[in-house]
Amino acid sequence: MGSTSNHGAEGVGRRDLIKRSAALGVVAAPGMGLLSACASSGGGGQKKDKAGTKTAKNPLGVNDSAGMEFVLFDGGFGKDYAEDAVKIYEKDFPKVKVKFSATQKIQSTLQPRFNQGNPPDLIDNSGAEQMDMGVLVGKNQLSDLTPLLDAPSYDDPNKKVRDTLRPGIVEMGQFDGNPVWIFYYAYTVYGVWYSQKALDSLDAQYPKTWDEMLAVCEKAKKKGMAGWTYAGKYPYYIPFSLYPMIGKVGGREVLDAIDNLEPNAWKHPAVKACFEAYYELYKKGYILKGTPGLDHIQSQTAWAKGEALFIPNGSWVENESANVIPKDFDLAVSAPSGIDGSDKLPFGTIWASGGEPFIVPAKAANPEGGMEQLRIMLSEASSKNFTAKVKSLTAYNGGTTGITLTPGLNSGVAALKLAGSNVVNPRLQDWYVQLQKEKIGVSGLGEMMAGRLTPAEAIKKIQGFADEAAKDTSIKHYKHQ
Repeated sequence: MGSTSNHGAEGVGRRDLIKRSAALGVVAAPGMGLLSACASSGGGGQKKDKAGTKTAKNPLGVNDSAGMEFVLFDGGFGKDYAEDAVKIYEKDFPKVKVKFSATQKIQSTLQPRFNQGNPPDLIDNSGAEQMDMGVLVGKNQLSDLTPLLDAPSYDDPNKKVRDTLRPGIVEMGQFDGNPVWIFYYAYTVYGVWYSQKALDSLDAQYPKTWDEMLAVCEKAKKKGMAGWTYAGKYPYYIPFSLYPMIGKVGGREVLDAIDNLEPNAWKHPAVKACFEAYYELYKKGYILKGTPGLDHIQSQTAWAKGEALFIPNGSWVENESANVIPKDFDLAVSAPSGIDGSDKLPFGTIWASGGEPFIVPAKAANPEGGMEQLRIMLSEASSKNFTAKVKSLTAYNGGTTGITLTPGLNSGVAALKLAGSNVVNPRLQDWYVQLQKEKIGVSGLGEMMAGRLTPAEAIKKIQGFADEAAKDTSIKHYKHQ
């Protein structure tokens, strides 16, 4: 999403992974992992640049005359923050001209280069054409980023990079033990986003239980406003609020079992209760009419115009929808409502995790340069620049001092404070991209929320998809440690 960061690209085919993959010859058979072709060993590869000398100012040993190539996903966060960081790299290494580019077509642009063995040095692997992380890791196509994490931070030589990061960032990049294959640069708060002004106009508070949620939606309906909308064409946005609700109701072990592809994990009573709760939104007519046909931009625009009260989304929405959100909207985010007082975890339980995944390919010509660019981006100055420009936190644990926080960002910080230790981080979206997006999202949740499947039918179908993935020997499997 990515990522989880899966935001900010053009509407047409933005997340149409199956169609794109089929067109590229990637999905060759049912159950085949996305981008297995991308992750093949490919051609002979490019020659590695000779590493430079490690010094206090150059702790990673970057070759000060070797070129560096950086490919960014051109999405909701824009590219200014990355271009600013590139300027710092070129200032630190004046002999070098960085080859920087931004694209929404990560997969189709870079798949041939992975196959040929000449990928860039740093990639922001995000968006609809995100390359499947699990496949890349399983096929040994990525560099271990431990040298970056153990290097002195850009600001303080006495503090390692890893010691400057928000909780969970390092662990998110791990798939099968200690190596860290992916660095999630943005820190995303997922949840239910709404206009505080609109909620106040209903003389209502954010609902903590599902009965309260239905009551607020009924109030909205009477005033001509739908309770909910979502990205109907990309219904894997629904889990941004549904998954943490499942964790709240049944405990984080339910989410872990789902991630681990355990038999009958989707048949847990907490899953059943939450699916039935969301289906009630459809049955009672609280979903904005036409939502199943809307993409992310269309649904966000309708919501920003006051046609719907709530939308499941990530913190990138404030920047992505800045041109349509009214100045007096008073954007806010909340953890999901629960069922009732019997829930395992308290109200405030929320999904927050790293987003915008950066990778350094194993066959990059200048991997030290790619990691150094990330080290620069993890300085306090670069982190502040990102937050100020795109209204989102970074993986750097800080970077907000002296910045006037926007309403959505301020609300996200408050939501994290309320959550305390009750932050969940489902891993399906980075461990099993195709399963999460096209099967659970489109074929399961999307069909249920459009009224074409009952909750029981959706659960049975999704459990079948999970069982297929668990038995699929062509993909690498991961488990919570």
